[in-house]
Amino acid sequence: MPVAPAAEVRPERPARADFALQETILHGHRVAYRCAGSGPVLVLVHGITSTSATWERVFAALARRFTVVAPDLAGHGASAKPRGDYSLGAYACGVRDLLLALGHERATIVGHSLGGGIAMQLAYQFPERCERLVLVSSGGLGREVSSLLRSAALPGAELVLPLLTHTRLMAVGRAVGGVLDRVGLRARTDLEEMARGHASLGDAPSRSAFLHTLRTIIEPGGQRVDARDRLYLADDVPLLLVWGERDTIIPAAHGIAAHAHVPSSRLELFADAGHFPQLDEPLRFVAVLEDFIDHTAAARPDGQRLGELLRRGDPRVD
Repeated sequence: MPVAPAAEVRPERPARADFALQETILHGHRVAYRCAGSGPVLVLVHGITSTSATWERVFAALARRFTVVAPDLAGHGASAKPRGDYSLGAYACGVRDLLLALGHERATIVGHSLGGGIAMQLAYQFPERCERLVLVSSGGLGREVSSLLRSAALPGAELVLPLLTHTRLMAVGRAVGGVLDRVGLRARTDLEEMARGHASLGDAPSRSAFLHTLRTIIEPGGQRVDARDRLYLADDVPLLLVWGERDTIIPAAHGIAAHAHVPSSRLELFADAGHFPQLDEPLRFVAVLEDFIDHTAAARPDGQRLGELLRRGDPRVD
């Protein structure tokens, strides 16, 4: 499907009023989120140690055509960090509850990294809420993941995490990123966002939420959650996979394999992007996402059809 030239899309840095954090209370806990625009609903779900601000470079452009909702997940950003359930299922319920509280029944769900795993879980648990599924450098589609995340899953990592938030270490990371950027390796964004994420773990509640989340999805050997055994259910849901070819955290090979597993899906590889294509190439990201929505019909889940798929199982597995 042809994509409109990137030059036709001109997302600007949004005015602070457009991207301002709002708050609501769900189940007695504070939930922070950003919401703007009108039209079909688009939900943007960030990754681990990130926040809704990771969508800042594309938020205003998308809000011109869509009602855009971007939460700070529980344990992240300005949302509450309670003792509790930080599983993918709990996060999916949280996103669903926020949507309903804001008066939205259905949406296109866009998930980045951990958010991709949450988006898949939401589509599986609540298919009636998911019109389309967009996975951006998504977790849950293969074993491999960066060594830094694997090391954080080791016993005793909670004793090391405070050291990773040291300001001098953050400065070193940014300096290395600048060198790599100058020699043509587009790892700077990945390093800067990782540094920003680790800097967010400066208090005990944030570190606890991070470790509880991480250890539900990652173990020292790699990712422990694998959604590939249920990808066949995505045959009836429009699926877009977006990946940066220079991803230093989750390899683009995961997206390529997922696309092969779901022939009806669409794969977009960003040659000059890393783990954050929405930050590295925001113009193209917006163009691709809009084109995907324009050329696909919202899924209409059918309980009988879903039952047939479950009984049949994945035809690609012996």
